[in-house]
Amino acid sequence: MRDTAPPLHGANLSIAAFLKQPAQWKNSLLGALCFSADALESQAQADGDAPCMHVAMQRLDGGDSICEVWHGSGQLTRGQCGAIHYRHDDGVLFGVIVLSETMFEAGADKTPLQQATESAYRQIFALLDTLRYPYLFRFWNYIADINSHSFGLERYRQFNLGRQDAFLAHGRNVVGNAPAACALGSAQGPLSIAFLAGRVVPLSIENPRQISACQYPQQYGPRSPTFSRASLVQLRQNEMLFVSGTASIVGHATLHPADVVAQTRETMTNIEAVLAEANRLASQPGFDLTSLDYKVSVRHPADLAQIRTELERILGTTPNAVYLQADVCRQDLLLEVEATAAHPFRFMSGERD
Repeated sequence: MRDTAPPLHGANLSIAAFLKQPAQWKNSLLGALCFSADALESQAQADGDAPCMHVAMQRLDGGDSICEVWHGSGQLTRGQCGAIHYRHDDGVLFGVIVLSETMFEAGADKTPLQQATESAYRQIFALLDTLRYPYLFRFWNYIADINSHSFGLERYRQFNLGRQDAFLAHGRNVVGNAPAACALGSAQGPLSIAFLAGRVVPLSIENPRQISACQYPQQYGPRSPTFSRASLVQLRQNEMLFVSGTASIVGHATLHPADVVAQTRETMTNIEAVLAEANRLASQPGFDLTSLDYKVSVRHPADLAQIRTELERILGTTPNAVYLQADVCRQDLLLEVEATAAHPFRFMSGERD
């Protein structure tokens, strides 16, 4: 029944399966992120009314593509504002924005990537203010050549400058109560950002093993990253946990820079610490490592087997996970793990054909 449907839920399925879904299924679709090394499969973007963002990333765990889809409940409304395509129900909004850096010229104080990032985030904040979905739950950021240098600065650090400039311009917090997020590198493509926002205040969660990313020292760039380690959202009687991209960092330092197994272990220890904080604050404690659905970004495809084996050892079972090839925000990080979980309903993992 429609009135008993979860207010927000996700699923993973191939682009081919995504395109074959019936109209009724698509009617509840807020939007999707589709990952494939084949740019031709971006045809999924044009399918239906929901915003769909193509990210040029190779899937490593079998199959040539994967779509992360998000469903709402009730009547959905779609729209476009500037470069943003969005769809929303009464409580949750999903949007995507894709900007080419070629639209911006290098200025005396801002690089094209910095300007593109600031423009994208300013558009997002303005849209959410206009439509009255003021609270951001989750960001997905994808940046070509994230670890390379241009204009005398690493591109990830340029992105952080633009992101924080937009936060400050719109009077949003850059320390505390930031949304969950990931920022990953693709081999090519424009700046691509997807986001979930809503009308209830999320609870930002930090990891006691780590310094808040918002307070990183300047050795990591002129501006700190603007995100929390996780975001806990209560939608009606359901709680959703969005775990940000998590890596082998303790305090603010990378650990085990050349050991992918040790990095996998440290990453999962960090996620476990985030879950402990979430359970302490949740109205229904019960989040654990086996209840999560994972997206694992792997820098070197040759490391996949070791990462999967270590994850299975830690969890004691095969995780619900998707593995993608991606560059992580620090050159010495070999993997990054993000996750989603929900109470009382489950995030539905697995492909449907």
